[in-house]
Parts: sequence; C-alpha cells; structure tokens
Amino acid sequence: MSARTLAVITARGGSKGLPGKNIRPLAGKPLIAWTLQAASQAKRLDRVIVSTDDPDIATAARQWGGDVPFMRPPGLATDQTSSMEVLWHALASVGERFDYLVLLQPTSPLRVARDIDACLQVCVDGGAPACVSVCEVQKSPYWMVTLGQDSRLVPLLAEPVTASRRQALPPVYQFNGAVYAAQIDWLRAHGSFFSSETRAWVMDPLDSVDIDDQWDFERAERRLAERVTEPSALRVGV
Repeated sequence: MSARTLAVITARGGSKGLPGKNIRPLAGKPLIAWTLQAASQAKRLDRVIVSTDDPDIATAARQWGGDVPFMRPPGLATDQTSSMEVLWHALASVGERFDYLVLLQPTSPLRVARDIDACLQVCVDGGAPACVSVCEVQKSPYWMVTLGQDSRLVPLLAEPVTASRRQALPPVYQFNGAVYAAQIDWLRAHGSFFSSETRAWVMDPLDSVDIDDQWDFERAERRLAERVTEPSALRVGV
C-alpha cells in the first residue's frame, strides 16, 4: 500500500499583529486562499484540511474549496497552543490512516505546489524522516554582535568570520515557515519537525515572506505582482 499524506492548514482567529489576517484580501483573494491553491495543486497530498476555531475563516476556506471537517476547540486556539497539539487534534479528528503529515501555514502565501511536493519527495523518495523549507538569510549572523560590559562588541558566533565581502561568508539558512513535512510515527517519537535527521528544501528568499504585520503583507503583494511578469515556468502553481 502506498504512503498516504495529510496536509493541515492551521488558521486560528484572533490575530493581534494584523487582525483578521487569515482572510484579509491579498492580491484579490483571502490570504488563506493562496495556501489552499498551492495545496490543491500539489501532487503528493492525499487530503488537505483546514483547522480553525473561527467561523469566518471556515466560511472563507470553504468558499475557496477548502475542507473544514471540524471546528477547532477554543482551548487549542490560544497564544500558548503549539502547532503539534493542533496537528495531533486534526489527525485524530479525521479518523483516517496517514503515513506523512504536512503543516501549511496561511501566513506563507508565496509557497507553491512544487515546494510542498519537493519536501515530500525528500521524505518519501529520499528516505528522510522530516523535511522543512528554509531560505538563505539576507543578513549574515557572522557579522552580528551582542553588547557586553561597557558596550563592548561580543561576536554572536563563537568563531566569527572577518570577511569584508558578503559573498565570502559561509551560507546560512533560516526556517521560513512555508512547509513542514514528516513521517508520522517519527514525528510522534520526536515531538517536533526539527532534529539532526531533518532535511531542508531551499526556497527563494523572495518567496519566503511569513506574514506577521502590515509590512509583510505589502511585501507579499509586491512579490505576487512581480510573478505576473515572470516566465510561465516560474509562475504560481507551475
């Protein structure tokens, strides 16, 4: 029997930084619609569901083809609730057998189907227990410092690099929040997508906007407008 994959789009209400952001219009669609579109076009997902506590988000998701099989309990929609708690609740609620679990956050609207499929390919075909999306940082930590006594400079990293050109620095990556994929039994055992075994799928920093505030929202709008003029092979969903 082939491996089955469940993707969970987590979209709680009550955003404080940008009220109503999960259904706020972005380039003509509610924010959550961009993640629904990417998930619907991904070839390696067997089922995609939305986990939300908010009736307005549930309505918007259904209007854009989303599967909302349950409403998330208020106790699992607080600032203290972890993503893992939400995922385990979703998995138990659907009552089906799956082998892989994918977390997709609506706040990463620039992630496309190929990013989702690539992470799962690393897991299913590449034998990795988990894969998460990352992007190269724009400001290298090798040039960062903290301030010690008397405002003395203290290198952030134990072995700072003194290169004067950014291109000479070692590449450094950060999690961009777009895709988290893992084998379910492994995920239960580790309680997290992150371990020394986790592999990475590298995304373009331009497509790695994780929306927390108005400035992020405007960056995402500009990037979506740029995609319209890109060659067809680079457009959303291709």
